[in-house]
Amino acid sequence: MHAWQALVLGLVEGLTEYLPVSSTGHLLVTQRLLGIEASEAANAFAVFIQGGAIMAVLLLYWRRILSMLLGVVGRDPAGLRLAVSVGVAFLPFAIMGFLFDDLIEGYLFGALPVAIAWAVGGVLILYVSPRLAPGGAPLDHVPLRAAVIIGLCQCAALWPGVSRSFATILGAIAAGLSLAAAVEFSFLLGLLTLGIATVYKLLDGGEAMLQAYGAGAMAIGFVAAWLSAMLSVVWMVNWLQRRPLAVFGWWRIGAAIVVVAMIALGRL
Repeated sequence: MHAWQALVLGLVEGLTEYLPVSSTGHLLVTQRLLGIEASEAANAFAVFIQGGAIMAVLLLYWRRILSMLLGVVGRDPAGLRLAVSVGVAFLPFAIMGFLFDDLIEGYLFGALPVAIAWAVGGVLILYVSPRLAPGGAPLDHVPLRAAVIIGLCQCAALWPGVSRSFATILGAIAAGLSLAAAVEFSFLLGLLTLGIATVYKLLDGGEAMLQAYGAGAMAIGFVAAWLSAMLSVVWMVNWLQRRPLAVFGWWRIGAAIVVVAMIALGRL
């Protein structure tokens, strides 16, 4: 992998990880456009650079994360409640991912499944966006029932192109959280989900990735994802304070049309 390819992939990862458009889907399509074929190393690289996106949330939400850590050691009751809710929401995804990871990579890591997920998710966003009612529970009040619903919704993101952010935000809203709380809970859940997925992939395919691409490309992709994710998270939070989710629905549908056209023309 050339340095510029690692840079492009890192930027794509960081810019799309926390938006409801699917970073995995964008990375898969971008890899194919760059001439990087599917392999254990390519899949591991796509997960590894998620670590950069994790760094962005750690830096931007360090106070909330510190509150959760203090709660775990018995010094912040509100932080403990939130930490428990995040942990509960993570469990369904962990179980499903562990059981079906190889099956998913074998059958769904392709341009057409991604395009299908983009299109379906885009239509769903356009349907839901104008119907979102104001209000909802704040982040300090996420009951375990809501955490379970969010966790089950996150399992849909095992299909590349669905988007973990999309699934958890809509799941949180359906469970009664406000849009602002749903977005922040999605960020915090992503921190745990992506962190464990990154470690797992490093243990499973890290050696193959290092041999195939080298430490330099890995570092470039990681840093690019970190910096671009910080910009993306700040932009998304500001955008949703003034505007609806609909733009992400159109984004997904447009991307799906482009990918299907490229498949039909033999470019993917």
